[in-house]
This record gives sequence, structure tokens and C-alpha cells, in this order.
Amino acid sequence: MKPNSIVLVKQVPDTANISGQVMRPDGTVNRAKLPAIFNPEDKVALELALQIKDKYGGSVRVLTMGPPKASELLRECLYMGADEAYLVTDRRFAAADTLATSYVLSAAIEKLGNYDLILGGRQAIDGDTAQVGPQTAEKLGIPQVTYAEQIVSVKKNSVVIKRKIDGGYEILESALPVLITVIKDAATPRPFKARRIMAYKNAKSLLELERMTESNSLLYINDLKEEYVSDGLYISTFTMDELDVERERCGLAGSPTKVHKVESVVLAGNEHDKIEATKEGLSQLVEKLMQDHILG
Repeated sequence: MKPNSIVLVKQVPDTANISGQVMRPDGTVNRAKLPAIFNPEDKVALELALQIKDKYGGSVRVLTMGPPKASELLRECLYMGADEAYLVTDRRFAAADTLATSYVLSAAIEKLGNYDLILGGRQAIDGDTAQVGPQTAEKLGIPQVTYAEQIVSVKKNSVVIKRKIDGGYEILESALPVLITVIKDAATPRPFKARRIMAYKNAKSLLELERMTESNSLLYINDLKEEYVSDGLYISTFTMDELDVERERCGLAGSPTKVHKVESVVLAGNEHDKIEATKEGLSQLVEKLMQDHILG
């Protein structure tokens, strides 16, 4: 059994720097105001997929939905060891909530086909909903396992997974294909490989190639694309026109969820009480908490 994996990855704004000032009037995040990073749990999912490939063979393809600049993220995936990278991008996909995002991703996965495992992070740090993975599995009509912390084994027709639960863990066996979301402690992502950086630093998506032709009248997009494909440096690009999707189910139009408001909350205190590590000190702490109606 040589399992073929598809890894869902996302380039996200660094939410450590988020504030109300980066919100647009329609409730969406102005991502240009924040630095973009590799969603941490997605990077762990990629590492698990690469470990599966190292052990069992097969292939690892990465898929992201985002603006053209998300090609930067896909190059990082190639540096880590991914075999192929795919960008789903279209202005008509912008401002999608989890429902619209999972709809487009499921259509892109169906277009790719030939997969046994779909892996992704439990959630993205810019939304913290943990909904895209399960919703994508539902639209594909395949089983899902969430909160995975270890891929125990991959068999001919099934996979055994250890998943985290409150107070412990459980071992599950699922039929293939299956979608798996992983937690951040499942693995430590490997560093980029220098050889792969040199090999894929010039990998380009269709939109990046189009920008090259716009700045150089001697270049023609069809010839340029053919050259990059033959050199293994083409990042395949899917727009709405390449996917079997309904316009009204995509982007803002297909997103029933809207962000009403984002606030930056800072907790601070001007005074504190020192509690001694004694029986009397503990009694004082309990009494204080009861007075403040925190306990009792």
C-alpha cells in the first residue's frame, strides 16, 4: 500500500498582531495589514503526510485556497518535501467563510482525485473555528477523524489513528479515503532542505507567470507555462472557471457567517496579593475567592 495524501494548507495573518484596525467594514480581515505565515497546525499536517510517505511510499500533494501571494506558502511546502502544489485562487472566492471555503476545497479535491488520505490542521489561527476540515469531509462524503496526534499505521484499505480526547486518547481505525485533522503536538515539522530550496525557489503559479509576461513583451504565457511545466516548476492554478462550482455558493455571496466585530482585549491589574505556600495561606486564598464570588 502506497498511500496518496493531499494536505490542506493555509497562509494566515499573524494573529499575534491583530487588532480592530485591521477589520474592514464588512467584517473581513484586511490581510494586507498583517504579516502572513504558514498556519502552524497545517505545517504539522504536512509533516505527518511526509512521514507517511517516508514509511510507506506514495505521494504528497498540497492544496491551498487564497490570494496569489499564497504561492509563497506552496513553495515552502515544496522545500519541505511535497511532490506537487496547487493554488486555488479567484477574486470571486474572496471573503469566504468556512461553508464557502469547504465547498470550493471539496471541488478542488475532487478535481485532483486519486487520494487515500486528506490531512489538515485542526484549525487555522485566523479563524479558530475547526470547521473547514469536517465540512470538507462531509461534502466529499468520506469519514473524518479530528484531533489526531499520531498516525499509528496505514493498511491496504484502512488507517489506524490515535486521537486526543479530554483526559486521554483513543485509537480509531477508519476506512480509506479519510480526512484527518491534526493537533499542533502531533509532530515537529522538518526544516527546509537546501537542495529543494535551490530546485523550487523559482516555482511559479499561473498568475505569477502572467505578471512576468506583462513586464516583458518577449514572453508569451503559453510558451512560458509549457516551459515551467516541463521543468517541474509550475504551481497548478485553479480558478472558478476550472472548478465545477456554483457562483452563488462561493465567496462572500455563499457565506452566511459574518464577523460583526473584533476587539483587542488586554487584561491588566494594578494590585496583587501574595499568598504564602502554607495551610493558612491557602485558607486566606479560598476566603478571598469566596468574597469576590469567584468560588461559592
